Amino acid sequence: MDTIRIGIVGLGGNARLRHVAGFRDCEDVEIVGVCNRRRESTAAVAKEFEIPRAYRHWEELVDDPSIDAVLIGTWPYLHCPITLAALDSGKHVLTEARMAMNAVEAHRMLEASRGRPEQVCQIVPSPFGLRAHRVVGQLIHSGFLGELREVVMLGTSDALADADVPLAWRQVGGLSGLNMLTMGILYETLSRWVPNVVRVTAQGHAFVPERLDPNTGVRSRVGSPDSLQVFAVHEGGARGLYHFSGVTRFGPNSQIHLYGSEGTLKYELLPEDRLLGARRGEEGLREIPVPPEHEMQWCVEKEFIDAIRGIGRVEMTDFETGVRYMEFTEAVARSIATGQAVSLPLEFDEEPTGEDDSS
Repeated sequence: MDTIRIGIVGLGGNARLRHVAGFRDCEDVEIVGVCNRRRESTAAVAKEFEIPRAYRHWEELVDDPSIDAVLIGTWPYLHCPITLAALDSGKHVLTEARMAMNAVEAHRMLEASRGRPEQVCQIVPSPFGLRAHRVVGQLIHSGFLGELREVVMLGTSDALADADVPLAWRQVGGLSGLNMLTMGILYETLSRWVPNVVRVTAQGHAFVPERLDPNTGVRSRVGSPDSLQVFAVHEGGARGLYHFSGVTRFGPNSQIHLYGSEGTLKYELLPEDRLLGARRGEEGLREIPVPPEHEMQWCVEKEFIDAIRGIGRVEMTDFETGVRYMEFTEAVARSIATGQAVSLPLEFDEEPTGEDDSS
């Protein structure tokens, strides 16, 4: 394929920050079309980024035979229907995280991708932990931790602490689905290094149950918790304790702690990207250097293009990985709703299919 032509549905946020520049840094790649939620927004970004075609509806972009691949930059409520339509139109798919609204949609996307093995499907990966990813993996593989015993994951802030903070799309179930706070993006990061979770018990609470919806001017019920605690059991028996919050003042921000029989790794993801560790016999935690040649940089656009050209593969993040973190997210939601422990992988009343019945 001499030139790969990209169409973008939802050019905002991450597409502005990373994807447009990332694709334009790739050789023989053109961004040829765009479609946003509103016609005015579509026209504005097409002009700003000099994209030649502006579409009124995402279906028109997906159906355009001159487009080879689709970047889905929308909120999660459209990830599944656009993915299924794009695959059906013979296009490669790169979709923003979170993968879908829920695990059923995620399974539909996975099954549809398996039916089109010649088409590349990728989820934009969590950027957390990329810098030291290889070093963490090497340390674990070399036995630095010994037997993994406990996992602690923290993702707290005070972004939602004030009651006058308006309702955001991430708090609207109809747009974001079962996704909660930073749980998904941090769990995806954690899952690169530790065994899968096999059971969760969770509790969640909205300390501010209603917020002003800036789109309607009316106070509306918040659709997701602003405080969340999860107790987890991993394959092999390690226990996990996860705390996510948007109402914690002066909290620990985003961190992952791995405690083993022989040592500890502590990855401070925010505000600094810093890896610390110590083994039995040492006096305390020390910073573990990440050699420049082992640092992993943001390269999702290049990875996607290389996979399309058959000169590479998707390492972060494929649809199988997306299904696992969406099942975890749904297990947490089920546990909150029932007050009971939920086992993974999930059981469904009906087997998910690749058919799109979202309409």
